[in-house]
Amino acid sequence: MKAVRTSASPKTATMQALVLTGPHAFEVRDDVPIPRPASNEVLARVRAIAICGTDAEIVEGTFKGRWPRAYPFIPGHEWAGEIVEAGEVATAYGFSPGTRVAGTSHSGCGYCRMCRTGRYNLCLNYGREDLGHRQYGHYTQGAYATYVVHTIKSVFGIPDSMPLDVAALCDTASIALHSVKRPGINPGDVFVAVGSGGMGLLTAMCARALGAARCIVVGGGKRLERAKELGFDTVDYHDGDPVARVRDLTAGLGADVAVDSAGTKDSVRQSIGMVRKGGRVAFTGIPKEPSSVDFQKVVLEEIDLYGVRANRNTMEEVIPLIADGRIPAAKLITHHFKLSEFAEALRTFNERIDGALKVIVEP
Repeated sequence: MKAVRTSASPKTATMQALVLTGPHAFEVRDDVPIPRPASNEVLARVRAIAICGTDAEIVEGTFKGRWPRAYPFIPGHEWAGEIVEAGEVATAYGFSPGTRVAGTSHSGCGYCRMCRTGRYNLCLNYGREDLGHRQYGHYTQGAYATYVVHTIKSVFGIPDSMPLDVAALCDTASIALHSVKRPGINPGDVFVAVGSGGMGLLTAMCARALGAARCIVVGGGKRLERAKELGFDTVDYHDGDPVARVRDLTAGLGADVAVDSAGTKDSVRQSIGMVRKGGRVAFTGIPKEPSSVDFQKVVLEEIDLYGVRANRNTMEEVIPLIADGRIPAAKLITHHFKLSEFAEALRTFNERIDGALKVIVEP
């Protein structure tokens, strides 16, 4: 099957890409072969990609053997650009060259029970590329490159009015929306975002867009200044027990919903302590160590706990919310770097230089 090409198709056989060669060992190369799309795939020109907290850990080698499985490897999954080639099946579904798109990491096999019920983020054939599963930038080659190949299950059209650096945040925002939809938001709810990074602030934005009357962000440093600018109440965990502070702000009752994006042993425990009787807590940060849970509170106060794995079916929901400003994701972008400057971009992100939130890299 032939791919449909455009005048913007690559004129060379190689491209620039960030290549991991081992734990915390990487280089930007200009001689990486450009991947070719299969019939159900597209080749896209990457214009902007955002550094994700998971990216930083994949670079560090935290998940060595799983993400990535082997080296050399190209990471990255929060990206936007335009299609330059499309396979025959992709073309039949309307993915034509020139279409502006944003990518996401998960592409389920499409056939297992989880995929058939719409929960492709929990695909039973996870990791089986021979059966069609992909997780781009994790164990499947990613988007810190001039070009990237994705299946049509993991690219989504974006409006012409949406800047490409903002579109690169759609994947993160879709996970934030899924994190908020899992526990549910009722009109008038008090919501707490535990974690003041990009994900935490996006969960607060999504909660507000879905009807939360009040949003509290728990975190520290300059990031809380951005939270205040966005109209959220803030709790600095450096100033004492954040659970007590949240309860002070809610007349002693606690919040209706909390989403933990920090993923530490303390934040897991604190998130449960911050909600009122009948409250709901979702966990979107990936804990690296065990945490103690007050199950007496969970049982006696009927607290609902929800795990969150990436996103499912929320890219198409979040894109119009960002486009019309109800989720002002653009306000989270603090830095731009060229791909050749990735080392400095990563340092800026990791060390939160100048209150860094979403750092955009441009191949």
